[in-house]
Amino acid sequence: MTNHPEQWPLRDLVLRTPRLDLRPDDDEGLRELVEEAYLGVHPPAEMPFVHPWTDADPADLGRGMLRHFWSKRVTLSPERWTINFLVRHEGRVIGTQGLEATDFGVAREVVTGSWLGSRHQRRGFGTEMRRAVLQFAFDHLDAVRARSAAFAANIASHRVSERLGYRRDGTETVVRRGTPTVDVRLLLERDDVVRPPWTLVVEGLDGCRGLLGAAESPVRTHRGPGDDRAHTGPQPRSTPRPNVSHCAGSPLW
Repeated sequence: MTNHPEQWPLRDLVLRTPRLDLRPDDDEGLRELVEEAYLGVHPPAEMPFVHPWTDADPADLGRGMLRHFWSKRVTLSPERWTINFLVRHEGRVIGTQGLEATDFGVAREVVTGSWLGSRHQRRGFGTEMRRAVLQFAFDHLDAVRARSAAFAANIASHRVSERLGYRRDGTETVVRRGTPTVDVRLLLERDDVVRPPWTLVVEGLDGCRGLLGAAESPVRTHRGPGDDRAHTGPQPRSTPRPNVSHCAGSPLW
């Protein structure tokens, strides 16, 4: 048998939090994600995404989602990459958490975006999965800052971002469903991240570093008050509003 490098090392990558497993998307998992989308992501009267993909004709919604995720896999390179993690709770896909970067080896910046199925919201999963990719980026890939965005009216998303340490970084006007809408840019510096009292477990990263433009570097560790463990580190609300940042992780077509 020929001895050659693994051609798609991302299939071995996994991030583990106390309640969630995050793995890069695969076709079987995408089928579950499509089912979650059909069950609902947000109230019909609201639109948390810049690109209103959930408004698609139900006959085309699933196919459009698959095209989007497949396109991100096909174009992944060290110069520009997106990892769409499928988020699983108790073995079932409940949503997706995106992490993307351009020229990461130089810029050391990442962008996040996510969504959860409506039936899994208001349980703290959104915060936990965003914390997972932030700690993955800062402590294991040596990122220096993370960016996100949310509409000004998306109070739930902004509250989560504030709890994680983000600060506002300006606004812009975008068109949402034909109406001008204020979009708020958010910035999180590595030294400002608010860390949780649990340790992120990362498996299968070594083979992925070259694919992501991330040079070998020691894993960063952080100590919190009263805790001598390495700390690594959206969207529970009483209202039905989903907490979703829309820079990544949303199908576009």
